[in-house]
Amino acid sequence: MQRNFLEQFLTKISHFPNWVKEIIYMKLSEDIDNDDDMAFIFATYKPVLTYKGKCELDYKKSNFDANIYNILNFADADSSISDIVLNTYMSMEEIANYFLFCVDEGYMQIPDDSRILNIAGLLAGKYSTGEYFVNNGTISTEQLNDAVGNFKNEKTPKKFGQFLVDLGLISQKQFDKILSLKEEAKKRFVLDHNEVPKINQEYAKIADKYEKQIEDLKKENLMLKNKLNQLLAMVKNNDNE
Repeated sequence: MQRNFLEQFLTKISHFPNWVKEIIYMKLSEDIDNDDDMAFIFATYKPVLTYKGKCELDYKKSNFDANIYNILNFADADSSISDIVLNTYMSMEEIANYFLFCVDEGYMQIPDDSRILNIAGLLAGKYSTGEYFVNNGTISTEQLNDAVGNFKNEKTPKKFGQFLVDLGLISQKQFDKILSLKEEAKKRFVLDHNEVPKINQEYAKIADKYEKQIEDLKKENLMLKNKLNQLLAMVKNNDNE
């Protein structure tokens, strides 16, 4: 059963006051690079089952592990990669591996956008950093081969991706983005919409309720104080008599 964690999370935030949503937007905008949407492209992609994939899901003739059939089932329900990740509690790296397996076995259609397979291959470890940049057209196969040869000759302890930066074949920003994406892909992320604070209007209602109770108590206290003063006055008058 698919649970729309992300939709529930966003729905709850959508009821926040506009000024709160604007602050959230501004803060998040500082952390998001609009020039490089690799993670977004893969996360929002919806895998499409082939006829072979549908038959395997229905009859399970290959006796794969449950994760394969879970992913096929989510794909059959028109789920995105992000939905599959959040519902299976697996990492993006794990889902990328299963996704590539399903494509290779013919259970899922090859994406029209070649970037999908390239990103999945990078996250799953099928493609190296250099191969990823060849696939997306940043560098040529010849440039990569030359770089590999020079890298081996230099025997440098630095990462090959950093070596590509030093050669001027890719930018530092591109390399850092790759490192960050691969590191995040290893983590499992649990999204609980119940952790989102309740909207301010509810807090305001509760505050108004308590404020009214306090005001009522103050009035009762004043009445008791007046009665006590009256009793004290009566006792004082009796003593004087």
